[in-house]
Amino acid sequence: MSKNKQQLIELACKGDKQALENLLVICQPDIKRFARRTCSSSEDIDDAVQIALWQLYRKISMLKTVATFSSWLFRIVERECYRLLRIRNSENIDSGFDFDSLKTAYTDIDLKIDLINAILVLPIIYREVLILRDIREYSSLEVADQLGINVEAVKSRFHRARMLIKEKINSRKLSSF
Repeated sequence: MSKNKQQLIELACKGDKQALENLLVICQPDIKRFARRTCSSSEDIDDAVQIALWQLYRKISMLKTVATFSSWLFRIVERECYRLLRIRNSENIDSGFDFDSLKTAYTDIDLKIDLINAILVLPIIYREVLILRDIREYSSLEVADQLGINVEAVKSRFHRARMLIKEKINSRKLSSF
């Protein structure tokens, strides 16, 4: 990593907006190149790059060391590519949960309110795993370490939390008609 890039990362972590903007410009070609190898379609590449840049912008201050910057950033892109692939695959298989009809049934604010409410009513053991995995983007191993449980328990609780939220949103959607 060049000294200039290392300095930009350090400054961006400390909240320097100009350094962060420069870092976003510098990182975009590398992110796009990586996404081309990882994503399944050209549409997904652009989406993954945008999400990665957005996550970089939002969460750079959480980066613990400059040395982990590249792996952290590429892990974001990789996760996003796989997430987009799962969405594509689930569109081809009827999963019983239709996001397209969800868009017509909700306004954005209604959906956000329902999601927040669904998360708030989750039992704490599911809520804390969901927040650490989906919102803070910790790995399963990091969540397990933080909560003092094993990785299998993290995965199980995470899956259960998502299923409970999906059920809550589905029941809310049906009752709004």
